[in-house]
Amino acid sequence: MIGPGIVVAATGVGAGDLVATLIAGSKFGYTLLWAAVVGCIVKIALAEATGRWHLATGRTIFDGWRSLGPWTTVYFAVYVVLWGFVYGATAMSSSALPLQALFPDVLGLKWWAILTGLVGLLFVWTNRYAIVEKIMMVFVGVMFVVVVYVAVRVAPDLPDAFAGLLPVLPSGSIVYTLGLVGGVGGTITMAAYGYWINAKGWTDSGWMRMMRLDNRVAYVTTGVFVVAMLIIGAELLHASHTALASGDKGLLDLDEVLEQRFGRFTSTLFLVGFFAASFSSLVGVWHGVSLMFSDFVERLRAARAGTADGGVSEVARGDAERSWPFRGYLLWLTFPPMALLFLDQPFGLVIAYGVLGAFFMPFLALTLLWMLNSTRTPREWRNGWLSNTLLALSALLFLVLCVQELRDLPW
Repeated sequence: MIGPGIVVAATGVGAGDLVATLIAGSKFGYTLLWAAVVGCIVKIALAEATGRWHLATGRTIFDGWRSLGPWTTVYFAVYVVLWGFVYGATAMSSSALPLQALFPDVLGLKWWAILTGLVGLLFVWTNRYAIVEKIMMVFVGVMFVVVVYVAVRVAPDLPDAFAGLLPVLPSGSIVYTLGLVGGVGGTITMAAYGYWINAKGWTDSGWMRMMRLDNRVAYVTTGVFVVAMLIIGAELLHASHTALASGDKGLLDLDEVLEQRFGRFTSTLFLVGFFAASFSSLVGVWHGVSLMFSDFVERLRAARAGTADGGVSEVARGDAERSWPFRGYLLWLTFPPMALLFLDQPFGLVIAYGVLGAFFMPFLALTLLWMLNSTRTPREWRNGWLSNTLLALSALLFLVLCVQELRDLPW
């Protein structure tokens, strides 16, 4: 009965998030466990607000953004094109790393990356949401079982783990704390949640309770997953003072540690989970952000025709996955980024991508606050005090993360 929440959560949790969580555990043990829990609450609030907008108003989130002024259209247009170009290469490389480690003599990293991109393209091109949802459920199952299994193998110290639920900020931990709260499962795919619930067939407020159940199950599952990764970092890396490489390659370092400690079976199983986490993000983005782009194009065309607020979206009608904007963006995510696999990312592109990406989550949180407290939303479905508090805290958190990310860019 549920599904879209699992899809959005699995898409948002990529290899980079796993490394960030592992590093937090390796540096501070269980001390920041509370931050992972807070992060899940933040994501539940954001996804619930996105889903509530779609179901309460019958309009897509891009419809809502357009109602706030043309600046949102300009920002989204630039962001979605540039983000897709850089993210495509990142997702393919991330999915290729565990495959190269599992099959080192078959293909080189770049060719594995190209293969994963082509497989993702073919899968999303030829299937509709119902099949995408089922394969994502499989990926989540693999990720969950593998990571929880490894966490149990490292024998967690339960008293220390429970002590980590008390909010404490050790010296030098602020960046890692913010990253844990804001990073895991938080990307443009948070905004795609509304499109996935429409694709599921949930199109009006009668589905509100189901959407909320779906959302909570998904992020509680993600929370267990994140806690398990933190346990692995705390028990396996913190005690031995083992450092991981930054970025996705840090998971290959963990693979070596697992092989030394538990043998080849456990390390191979972990690489399978690493692939499931990476490739699920690729498939989710290929599908979800292409749905968003399709709606973006459809609404612009409707505005030019003078029918901007008329009609049900293609996503709700089930037509979007066969539309040319959907498939055009699929091709954009797949083929142009392959050039980046053979080049160092151009300096200017890295800066622009970093700037636009840093602003997206604050943009999402603040615009949801705006739309769900206005007459754009039916009165009974507007924000209450809890939603407003959580969205305001989310906006503040993501603004701080935005400033931090901008400071860390190689200006």
